[in-house]
Amino acid sequence: MKRGKCIIISAPSGTGKSTIIGWLMKEHPELNLAFSISCTSRPPRGSEQNGVEYFFLTPEEFRARIDNNEFLEYEEVYQDRFYGTLKAQVERQLQAGQNVVFDVDVKGGVNIKRHYGDEALSLFIQPPSVDELRRRLEGRATDAPEVIDQRIARAEFELTFAPQFDTTVVNDQLEQAEQDALAVITTYLNR
Repeated sequence: MKRGKCIIISAPSGTGKSTIIGWLMKEHPELNLAFSISCTSRPPRGSEQNGVEYFFLTPEEFRARIDNNEFLEYEEVYQDRFYGTLKAQVERQLQAGQNVVFDVDVKGGVNIKRHYGDEALSLFIQPPSVDELRRRLEGRATDAPEVIDQRIARAEFELTFAPQFDTTVVNDQLEQAEQDALAVITTYLNR
């Protein structure tokens, strides 16, 4: 069986990354994409199952795995609230021939690319402008104005990482951005 490859997709919040990933996975089964299953120290929500949406670990288990250098990338989002990607899990998926999709923040994306090198394509989804990103976040009407301000400040910081990615796709028109991402990924997988 042919070993899979890694597809790393990062973007500032509100740029359409999850929408593009969802479209690629649903509409293009020929790409053989599978999400990397991350770990978290938060408890399961709703019908979430261990090993399906996440691997659920205690904060102590998470720290022990950090100490053992078992993560490709991880982040402590809040006190004792960790998220991360296990090297062994990704390796299992690659060996099974899956093309593993990482939906990660920019720092995680850079770290995974550094680890896998040519075995990974890193794709940065960029908003057409910070003003347009603000308009989209305000249009969602899900966040308070101060939260939107925080997200915009974080997005401006995250945009500085774009040059560290293999390719940038600007999401000005969603359908075009989806086609651009598809073309880049297809070319990479067929190399």
